[in-house]
Parts: sequence; structure tokens; C-alpha cells
Amino acid sequence: MPRPFQIVCLLIVFAILFSPTLAGSQTDAPAVVTFTIDFPTSQPEHYSIRVQSDGLARYQSSSRRPPDSDETDSHENDSHDNDTFDLDFTLAAETRQKIFELAAKAGYFQKDVDSHHKDLAFTGKKTLAYKDARRSGKATYNYSPKPAVQDMTSLMQSLSATLEFGHRLQYDHQYQKLALDEELKRMEGLARNNELIEVAAIQPILNEIIADQSVINVTRARAQRLLERAGVR
Repeated sequence: MPRPFQIVCLLIVFAILFSPTLAGSQTDAPAVVTFTIDFPTSQPEHYSIRVQSDGLARYQSSSRRPPDSDETDSHENDSHDNDTFDLDFTLAAETRQKIFELAAKAGYFQKDVDSHHKDLAFTGKKTLAYKDARRSGKATYNYSPKPAVQDMTSLMQSLSATLEFGHRLQYDHQYQKLALDEELKRMEGLARNNELIEVAAIQPILNEIIADQSVINVTRARAQRLLERAGVR
């Protein structure tokens, strides 16, 4: 076999074996959008939402619990000073697509997005960040006049509100079941106004409430209706 032909064959094999690996190292990593807010007078005081282009997402929040004179157990002095919540979930394709479309419209947060108006009320220090294999950007703001940033902020805050409902439901289901009905009633009102999104992310706790025979039927029915309205089975 002629030597030049052997060289060509070796080059072809090399390309097949190594080129996909090199390309994959750049393209396999999902793009990521992150939203973070710090607002000491709100509840929660801090939270972050990390969304990947493959739909995987993570929510983390923390705040200080207000003093409660009814909580007298000694172990609660430490566990209730700081209230933290950490949840991994999967976003619906429609929500994920909207988030990354808004990131693109906002220029991937590579430029300043804040209005810098001094007379505006402080509504929390917000940070939006984007990263993929080719670009990255990060912008911090109180209020942004950019429509894409406004829409992204509203979407992320609605998502946080839904997930925090799930957080409170977990607590109420474990410690104060009589409070569940009022929380679920609030959720139903928001759902009717389309102000809850990604209810599927808190489906596990809603299913626990539905299955718990010690919870009153009215409350269990509310939880069931929330899942049905969201199209979750």
C-alpha cells in the first residue's frame, strides 16, 4: 500500500476519533441564564434561579425567620433563625425558550441595563447573567427601562413566587396543617389571574397533600385543582 495513502487513512481516523470530542467539549455544555436578587426587607431576602438550556434548573433562597413566641422547642432556636430553600427542577420547554429568547433580546446582559434614576424606589439588587461556549455577560440593576429585562425580571419573580409557595406548603404540611388551606386559596387566586408559572415544579408537595388523609378534603381538593389547572398529571 503506498505510503501517502496510509497517511491519508491515518488522518481520516484521527479526525473521526478526535474532532467530535473537541467539538463536543464546546457544544455539549448547556447555556446558562442566572437571575439573583438581594432585597433585605422582602421575603425571601435573597434568591437565585439558574436555568440551563437543556431545561434543568435550580432555585435557592434564604431569609431570616421573624421571631415566633409560639416556637418554644430548644432545637428551633437555630433551625428557625435562617430559613433556606434549595430545589432542583425541570422547566417546561415553553418557559425555557422564553427565557433564552429574552436573554438574546437583552444582548446577553453584556451592557449596562440599569436606568440609574436616583428617584426610583429600591426594589432589590438584581443581577442577570448569561454564559455559553461563545459568550458571557452580567448586568446588575435596580430598575431597567429595557423591555426584555423587564419581562425577564417579571418572569423570574413569578417563578420564585410559585416555588416559595411550595416551600411554605412543605413547612405547613409538616408543622401546621390548618394553615394549608389559606395558602392554597391564595395560590388558586393567583392561578386564575395567570400569575403562577411552573406549578409542575412543586407537584411533589401538592401530591403529598392530596394523598394525606389527615388533611381536610377541602384543602386536598384545592391542591388537586391547582395541578389540573396547570395541566399536571
